Amino acid sequence: MKFPKLALLVGALAVTPAAGLAQEVGATIYGKDGIPVGTVAEIDDQVVVIDTGTHKAPVPVSMVFDGDKGKSVNATRDQVDMMMAERVAEARAERDAALVKGAAVISAGGRSVGTLTEVDLAADRIMLETPQGLLQMKKEHFAVNPQGELAVLYSREQIASAATGGKPAERRGGGR
Repeated sequence: MKFPKLALLVGALAVTPAAGLAQEVGATIYGKDGIPVGTVAEIDDQVVVIDTGTHKAPVPVSMVFDGDKGKSVNATRDQVDMMMAERVAEARAERDAALVKGAAVISAGGRSVGTLTEVDLAADRIMLETPQGLLQMKKEHFAVNPQGELAVLYSREQIASAATGGKPAERRGGGR
């Protein structure tokens, strides 16, 4: 992965944090140019997700400050969208490189779910062999996790259910 670009986003957004972030979902976040970057889509103690209309950009709460017009970040909407587009492209390229025949696949919860038996990226057809049977999937159903493992974006139970046509799968221990 290319962390320098992500670090650039954090660096571009870095400023003196506001004391206490009190905005709510739907509140406008402004850029360094005074023009809205987007609205708050989600917020927790550590991250504000800003919806630019093109991307949902996770921004550390500490990078949001009180500007002239309200809560702000030290980047423009175009800069945030460009950095997010680059990150999405990198993540997709990393995912596509990991989608190869014979690759082990884990669930969203980190448990083994099976192996890829067929991969046709051009046709967006990936076959996942699970203990419950063969399951046809698409590229969008996969990602590479921070540990570099190929993960399907579903729980082990969801995969088992899909592989059995929605019938209860035989329990073989473990959960997610």
